Amino acid sequence: MAESSQHVVVLGGGFAGLSAVQTLKSAPVRITLVDRQNHHLFQPLLYQVATAGLAAPYIAQPLRHILSKQSNVTTVMDEAVSIDPASNSVTLSRGRILEYDHLIVALGVKTGYFGNTEWEKYASGLKSLDEATRLRRRILLAYERAETIRDTAKWARLLSFVVVGGGPTGVETAGAVAELSRRVLANDFRRIDPTLTHIHLVEAGPRLLPMFSESQSEYTRKRLTKMGVTVHLNAPVKEVGANHVVAGDLRIESANIIWAAGVEGNPIMKGVPGISLERSGRVEVEPDLTLPGFPNAFVAGDLASLVDTKGVKVPCVAPAASQMGRHAARQILRSIKSKETKPYTYLDKGSMATIGRSSAVTSVAGIRTRGWIAWAMWLLIHLLFLMGFRNKMGVFWHWVWSYFTWNRGARIITGLDSEEFTLDNPEPIPRTQRTGS
Repeated sequence: MAESSQHVVVLGGGFAGLSAVQTLKSAPVRITLVDRQNHHLFQPLLYQVATAGLAAPYIAQPLRHILSKQSNVTTVMDEAVSIDPASNSVTLSRGRILEYDHLIVALGVKTGYFGNTEWEKYASGLKSLDEATRLRRRILLAYERAETIRDTAKWARLLSFVVVGGGPTGVETAGAVAELSRRVLANDFRRIDPTLTHIHLVEAGPRLLPMFSESQSEYTRKRLTKMGVTVHLNAPVKEVGANHVVAGDLRIESANIIWAAGVEGNPIMKGVPGISLERSGRVEVEPDLTLPGFPNAFVAGDLASLVDTKGVKVPCVAPAASQMGRHAARQILRSIKSKETKPYTYLDKGSMATIGRSSAVTSVAGIRTRGWIAWAMWLLIHLLFLMGFRNKMGVFWHWVWSYFTWNRGARIITGLDSEEFTLDNPEPIPRTQRTGS
């Protein structure tokens, strides 16, 4: 690579950042990819890690391995703490300053609580592997603790789960917890009956999955209800506490609150002067994805807020992030050749959400399906988009095994702090006694 080649800094190794880097594979540029993690994460399957359906390594792949054959990339495991587009520089957490000719900010979003930051300590988000593994520990630990106590109020709270948010993540998580409690764990305990677990799905709007048709939303509600999930519609969350949620006029006692209701943009952009942020912290970008006033700085992926050339509000989904990453990279190549950049147009490849075993809804190219066919489509698409052959095969065989056996092998509790697990009112546990039978 020539010493005079221009330097492209990419912040974030998610779908947008990785797609941008790979698009520049043969370009006459030097690339520095910065990510606080050492892996690319397939976020659509995080809920399966959280509910013991998959082990964490199945949905992650080391960035260095993915890019090992791309010689124009240097990968840096660090966190960007500030961006100065006026001086074309990025400051990392350890004080290192990266100067760039072109910048792509693809730092994504994090779990958002609509300004109620105090709720975060009670409600688990689901945007990273750390959050997913922590949530898995919390879910499995609830059953372990319930097995050891005799206080009925505590027992009821431990076997109560509240999922906030009726979008795809909330629907998929609620369905997975229902299957975990009613099939996977059904015969594993002696004093408690996991099938008596109460699962609540809380949605502020009038229906689940608002991006789908009304008939598909209603199908989803009925399917979840049949699986044992209590769906609460038109129930905006007003309060979240250590062991309860107040949604609408309803108070639900629960020790397990899962938040799938909102997102916030990476806070690094708040320090960049002259840009506009949505209430959620996402960056309002120009049609070509550049920062207003800075034609060499792009924002791609979930962090970018844009209504495209067709008047479509670009959604926070993986296909859109990948498209935006590729578009930003191509505009950099156009800039290098002194060509005008082009506006980004979102190509909608459809929407899909799984409800549970053999049940899903999809909307692709105007064709709406539900049930087993939609579920098979969901499985195929997710396998195709997984990174790495080993991960694809591992997930495939794990799904096949789970389908025929109802067994989930990722039910291991790790990372347990001494204060996190305490036995309330411990007593001898008869082998044949089973509360609730």
